[in-house]
Amino acid sequence: MHDELNERIRLIYQTHYKDVYSFLLYFTNNQNETEDLTQEVFTSLLRSLPSYDGRVVIKTWLFSIAKYIAIDYYRKQKLKLFFSEKLLRNIVTTEGVPEAELSHKEELVELKKALQKLKPSYRMVIILRSIKGYSIKETAELLAISEAKVKVDYHRGFKQLQRYMTEPKEGGWQNEFV
Repeated sequence: MHDELNERIRLIYQTHYKDVYSFLLYFTNNQNETEDLTQEVFTSLLRSLPSYDGRVVIKTWLFSIAKYIAIDYYRKQKLKLFFSEKLLRNIVTTEGVPEAELSHKEELVELKKALQKLKPSYRMVIILRSIKGYSIKETAELLAISEAKVKVDYHRGFKQLQRYMTEPKEGGWQNEFV
């Protein structure tokens, strides 16, 4: 029985690790935090798997755990700055980097910054729908919310994301005369 449970856990881990990790990485935008949170998700799975009754698909159950762990993380980090200069320092630049690639990296940084400004429920829906490519139905199941809520949160989150992406940046000539 113990070997059977170990094999089941190993299979679940191998099948869903990348999806859970990716979801949490987009949510936190921090690799170290993501590794810790992913470990926390699978530790929680380990503790509760013997009581899993099969009423929902294992992936839905696992993402439900990940969702609540992400929300707890968000609450703990609420008073801290979500996005620091660390990401900017992680962009390695060398002479001769094509301008297009640099521009793409800058846009990606701005998108990640804007994503971090969204409230958690919007951020989760945007990550699952736009980045991970899940359907409305799958997103609703994974987050344990209605399909209507997925649509509303996606629409509102996307509008906020667009607004954050078009906000004038600090510095620059536009702000010199303010």
